[in-house]
Amino acid sequence: MAQPQGIHARRAALRLLDAVLRRGETLDIAFGGATKDVRKFEDKALARAIASEVLRWMVDIDALIDSATKKPLPHDAKARMVLRMMLAQWLRLGTPPHAVVATGLDLLAGGPRRLAHGVFSTLTRNAASLPDVPTLPEEAALRWGERAQAIAAGLADPPPLDLTLRDPAETEHWKVQLSADSLMPGHLRLPRGENVENLPGFADGAWWVQDLAASLPARLLGQGEGRHVLDLCAAPGGKSLQLAAQGWHVTALDISKRRLDLLKANLKRTGLKASTVRADALKWEPKHHFDAILLDAPCTATGTARRHPDVLHRIGQRQIEEMADLQAALLECAQGWLKPGGTLVYATCSLEGEEGEERARDVRLTPSPIASDELPEGLAPAAEGWLRTDPGLLAEDGGLDGFFVARWAKALG
Repeated sequence: MAQPQGIHARRAALRLLDAVLRRGETLDIAFGGATKDVRKFEDKALARAIASEVLRWMVDIDALIDSATKKPLPHDAKARMVLRMMLAQWLRLGTPPHAVVATGLDLLAGGPRRLAHGVFSTLTRNAASLPDVPTLPEEAALRWGERAQAIAAGLADPPPLDLTLRDPAETEHWKVQLSADSLMPGHLRLPRGENVENLPGFADGAWWVQDLAASLPARLLGQGEGRHVLDLCAAPGGKSLQLAAQGWHVTALDISKRRLDLLKANLKRTGLKASTVRADALKWEPKHHFDAILLDAPCTATGTARRHPDVLHRIGQRQIEEMADLQAALLECAQGWLKPGGTLVYATCSLEGEEGEERARDVRLTPSPIASDELPEGLAPAAEGWLRTDPGLLAEDGGLDGFFVARWAKALG
């Protein structure tokens, strides 16, 4: 019997969800293995979109499923997982119900197909719908406190595509070439869904993909003028590229060979230069001190939930505490490797206070407050001089990731 068209993408989405929810893997790590049998770019993208929308709206989708069953399905039951996918396709991706059924029920061969069909039919017949804003998992909502509802609103849709330009002076040129918007010099914003490798300027290295919030830490170090900067935990290298383009002599250190290879490929594509070092930062000893250090520390990445909604379900207090301990150790190293008069910028793409504000309070250097004119319009530093962004900010312009950024100077003498 011929298989329904699109079934390979749905099987890949099911594997992705299993990897995230059962094994605790990230979407990025799981993606290659889950889609290895899927040939077309469009089908790989569909698998990712289905899995992402399930994770983004899972609390509300589960509530719909439970409303249509006499006895709740086990949380990890395959039938529940397939129903989540079916509802995400219908309610979020606009797939017609008959097409959802044709591909969804085949995933339950030998299983409770009749049950799944009955639940889905009941919900479609009753014109079920999702709320305007996704409901956060309870633990995340409690952690994010009074900003939780605004953050949730920022997670309702996948984000636009942000680019950072190699030469900010060409912002107007590339706005026209790519029909893009811009929120500050050197930044472009395009609708999501583009295959970036096909866009003008990619092959020439005129730009790279980087969320607006992620571009701010390197901007805060300004022009390098030939001075030496250490990009600590650098790969895959967006901030290294920025620093090199700003005229710094960049040493880019990371422990991951795979991620450093991505950094090297991006350096080659853009024609920018940096010295790459593969090492464990907690064991590495530099040969000299640096004029500036950018520590974009490993973190839980909860601030990237717009594009990586797996963090809503994978991250809890244990992971946050583990990351906070690592960040404290890395900050201790960075302070010791900085020249007198040098500048340290610390950043994490996390919404957790333990990974941001609490770490900043332990730094022994002199604060160098971030100024409003260093930021895109609509963002402002906190009273302490650091910056906290979240997905609920700049909502009318398409939002941005959650980041914490702080800056200090090391005293002379």
